[in-house]
Amino acid sequence: MSEMVLPSHFRGLEASRPTLDYANEYCRRLTFSHYENFPVASRCVPKHLRQHVCNIYAFARTADDFADELDFKGDRMAALDEWEEELALAYQGRGIHPIFVALEQTVREMSLPEQLFKDLLRAFKMDVLTNRKKDFDEVLYYCERSANPVGRLILLLHGYRNEEWFKWSDHICTALQLANFWQDVRVDLEKNRIYLPQKEMVEYGVTEYDLEKGDLTDGLKKLVAFQVRRTEELFEKGRPLCLVVPNWRLKMELKLTWCGGMEILKKIKANGYNIFERPVVTKVDWARLMLKALFAF
Repeated sequence: MSEMVLPSHFRGLEASRPTLDYANEYCRRLTFSHYENFPVASRCVPKHLRQHVCNIYAFARTADDFADELDFKGDRMAALDEWEEELALAYQGRGIHPIFVALEQTVREMSLPEQLFKDLLRAFKMDVLTNRKKDFDEVLYYCERSANPVGRLILLLHGYRNEEWFKWSDHICTALQLANFWQDVRVDLEKNRIYLPQKEMVEYGVTEYDLEKGDLTDGLKKLVAFQVRRTEELFEKGRPLCLVVPNWRLKMELKLTWCGGMEILKKIKANGYNIFERPVVTKVDWARLMLKALFAF
């Protein structure tokens, strides 16, 4: 966060445009300094694509921080609006922020559509504007913008433009986003956000007060169990993608991502659906999941 600046600090400062080497290094440092429950730019990604993955991740991670981090409280929408303007400039070859200098090269070399990046920004803006989801359809609408574009971008980076594969990717990405929601209920509540559908909370007799005081009621356990099951079903719908891609490196990346998401759900179940104790996929877990991806997927 210490190096992060609002995009307006760069607008009009053409002389301050960083070199591509600096911009790429900036994105790499940002990428590997963040914890995620899925592999990002790992060795499974072909070497010539890792920088592109870092550039995309840096774009999304920074925008997500605009929507979430205290540093930007009161300026969130302005920062996101300016980030979208910087995105448009990057597609014109005029980016100033290090992330967009790096991203320019990625979108140009890999022919990536701007709409996928704009969809991501739409999701972050939704986080600023709304903090509750009326029903599961609204949750899915959000996931279509917050998660699915990332999977499609990864497939595009590898040269795949198969519509069926895109749909399988969407299932995995949506499931991964949902798994993160159920893992982070307490974390999101601290930001005054609840991704559990309001309609289903009512059906299961769960109140916001239950969540705020950390009361693991029978209704809440049943509600979370239901969310975990439907999320597992989505992972299973997307599972074929992990088997059909011919690139073995991407196949491993997809398997690890899939296994990591399922591991979160497994830990939630093993803990009696106690969402007030956040499950974490440890290094030991990742070693085990690597073996599973290699030999027993």
